[in-house]
Amino acid sequence: MAEITVSNLIKSFEVGSNVLDGLSFTVNPGERVGILGPNGCGKTTLFRILTGALDYDEGQISITPGKRIGLISQIPVFPEGWRTEDVLLSAQARLTRMSERMEELTARMEEDASPALLQEYDRLSDDYRRLGGYTMDSDRNRVANGLQIPAAQREQLFDSLSGGEKTRVNLARLILEDTDILLLDEPTNHLDLRATEWLEDYILHFKGTVLAISHDRYFLDRIAQRCIEINEGKAELYSGNYSFYVQERQRRFEEKLKQYEKDQAKIEQLQRAAEQMHLWAFMGADKLHKRAFAMEKRIEKLQTSEKPKEQKKLSVKFKEREFNGDEVLVCEGLQKSYGEKTLFHDLSLTVTGGERIALIGDNGTGKTSLLKLIMNQETPDAGYLYHGPAVRSAYLPQIVQFSLDSRSALDTMLYDCRCQPQEARDRLAAFGFRGEDVFTPVGALSGGERSRLKLCMLMGGDINFLILDEPTNHLDIASREWMEDALSDYEQTLLFVSHDRYFIEKFATRIWALRDGEITDFRGGYREYCAWRERQDQLRLTAAQPKQEKKEEKKKPHQPNSEKQIAKTEREIARLEEKIAALDKEAEENGADYQKLMEISAEREELDEQLMALYEKWEELHG
Repeated sequence: MAEITVSNLIKSFEVGSNVLDGLSFTVNPGERVGILGPNGCGKTTLFRILTGALDYDEGQISITPGKRIGLISQIPVFPEGWRTEDVLLSAQARLTRMSERMEELTARMEEDASPALLQEYDRLSDDYRRLGGYTMDSDRNRVANGLQIPAAQREQLFDSLSGGEKTRVNLARLILEDTDILLLDEPTNHLDLRATEWLEDYILHFKGTVLAISHDRYFLDRIAQRCIEINEGKAELYSGNYSFYVQERQRRFEEKLKQYEKDQAKIEQLQRAAEQMHLWAFMGADKLHKRAFAMEKRIEKLQTSEKPKEQKKLSVKFKEREFNGDEVLVCEGLQKSYGEKTLFHDLSLTVTGGERIALIGDNGTGKTSLLKLIMNQETPDAGYLYHGPAVRSAYLPQIVQFSLDSRSALDTMLYDCRCQPQEARDRLAAFGFRGEDVFTPVGALSGGERSRLKLCMLMGGDINFLILDEPTNHLDIASREWMEDALSDYEQTLLFVSHDRYFIEKFATRIWALRDGEITDFRGGYREYCAWRERQDQLRLTAAQPKQEKKEEKKKPHQPNSEKQIAKTEREIARLEEKIAALDKEAEENGADYQKLMEISAEREELDEQLMALYEKWEELHG
């Protein structure tokens, strides 16, 4: 039985223009569904209708009675003076009331041991235990730690927090509530990688139903079992994650285009035949008029089908300045502090031409500060930076500013980029600024639109070192793909900060992981880095486990061939790691083939066991 049923839903905010226009779909209990579609297609409107915050014009909505819905979208207003901890405790208010009632009953039962009181206490005690009352404090700590809400922040006034911090607290509150259906509207927008991974793990183990609107394609790949795309007010259903959706959507487009072309060829054939029959009818074969009219009715039916539209791809490219030399950037002994907090120290790194480096790390670790040092916008407390003499850099910051907010997007391009009007229009159109949009004052643009405009402006310069700070942060999926198209042909050096794992995986050939003031410099892609990090964590866990006491044995004399055994073991480890990496890639390519994924998973488990045995053998040989 479906848990959510939406039938022919219609909602409009303007007369004659329906945001939702006959939307229909069902969601079964326990399903995890990604809701897709461009900005303005009605995704958030749908969520507000499902929670009852917004009425609809026509159609039907059915939600299983008794199911509680939780929505993370706009941040609720809490009473003045509430701390962050009070907001988290509000999610457990039901359990708190039950605890207070149990204490009240306990006090009364000391004087009145009536069966009615005992019965109420037993019922409350069972419900309190079943709903997690005895673990409510540890649950609250677990969720707060997972979403990186530190103890000091929990004592702060909620109103004093930043927008991103409020979003994380509100998400934690929703998770702590006794909710059966989670509606998540851009839940990862203000989360760093570690918090996002924690949220993914929580959702994968959540026993209820999840509907998620997200522009984080990696997140959708991980959590979504199927996708619903809202297209022109109606639902397109896809029985797989985001990667499956991309492939299936393209297949459907090609199929519709093929059918459209077939229909057009048929129309042309029928028109010629009808014209010929009318001609013959005028020559004396009157009965042919009837057949010609029948053909024309058939033509009318075929002409109702519209040509399927494909999203336009970015057509402009970065101008690049050829780099001559080896070193783009050298950092030696860098240190930066703010007050008593040291962000990083003793950083020594070298960047060469053509590298694509992703700088990752938790919020507040100093990623943006490092970029500002590299751009000479700030001065290091210790150490130095050196840029190659032929390096010409460009920087896209998180918060984009323009020289004059009252200027239109077109005028900003003309004044700041010194380009011709037609060139400015062409470049703006490639980044989604078309028609009257080009006359919008830049001060009225959204954060995502400002980033798009700034990147469009950077594309006109001769640059060979491009630095981006959270380039996809405020962009929808279509805009992210535009940006990726623009960057895909850029062959010079790229350094970027991002929490968008899809973007990182697509571009990074080197990872700088900033944590606890130090950078782990990993040469490889993001998936390879994650696999390496998992192996390192596993080795640390193995090393931390207490070793069983062994009986004293006489030390064996050094074996002359032990070094050969070590080398052989290391070669076997490398061979297995390559096999595992190949399997991971194969799993990615077969994301929609569940049978194939099961086979790959079984083979990977077997290889993992062999790899752990080799790790243990390697440790023994070194012992």
